[in-house]
Amino acid sequence: MIAPQVPTAHREARPPGPLVIEIAGVTKLYRMGEEIIHALRGVALKIHRNEYLAIMGPSGSGKSTLMNMLGCLDTPSDGHYQFNGKDVSSMTDDELATIRNQEIGFVFQTFNLLPRSNALHNVELPLIYAGVPPHDRRERARQALANVGLGDRVHHKPNELSGGQRQRVAIARALVNTPSIILADEPTGNLDSKTGEEIMRLFEELYQMGNTLIVVTHEEDIARHARRIVRLRDGLIESDERNA
Repeated sequence: MIAPQVPTAHREARPPGPLVIEIAGVTKLYRMGEEIIHALRGVALKIHRNEYLAIMGPSGSGKSTLMNMLGCLDTPSDGHYQFNGKDVSSMTDDELATIRNQEIGFVFQTFNLLPRSNALHNVELPLIYAGVPPHDRRERARQALANVGLGDRVHHKPNELSGGQRQRVAIARALVNTPSIILADEPTGNLDSKTGEEIMRLFEELYQMGNTLIVVTHEEDIARHARRIVRLRDGLIESDERNA
């Protein structure tokens, strides 16, 4: 079910909940031949539950590196990262995989759906990895699809769905494990502007339901849907502002 579009001037921000993410002094270095690239330079950031945050920055600003760090897809060269009070800076690969599967719902620009599997099976995947019994995971996947308006498309494969519907399947998959955060990387990048607005209205509904959303984007109109915008430049946070 899609919520009606909320005019910017009349949007209400939900009160933030407990701290879910805290990074301090985070740096990330990459070696390219003999050159050392400083992707992040001592970044500090706190994100609470029930926040709707956009991360912006030009190419090379460090926003993709920061996204990978927040999503436990990469680890810092130095500094500290706590997720729900747990120190992820020193976690093993298996521990990071558990955090990714159980605590973070990912939404990607390219949807990342299995082309030969229907919508239901695509949404079930995180539950399969988590060891949820077949009956339970099918019911949870059906409900997640219904929650994004695709209750009548459960048996459709990706090539039988529109771009917007495919992204909704990806969002349902991100939600099915009831994660602590939803991390979306350019979620409207492969969609036309009308479909992109529909997806952002769905994000608004998810936020109003109490989900914590982090959207990485280079588009100002997409970032304006968020309640807080963090801008990066040259591996540093240039600004961190509330978006009333």
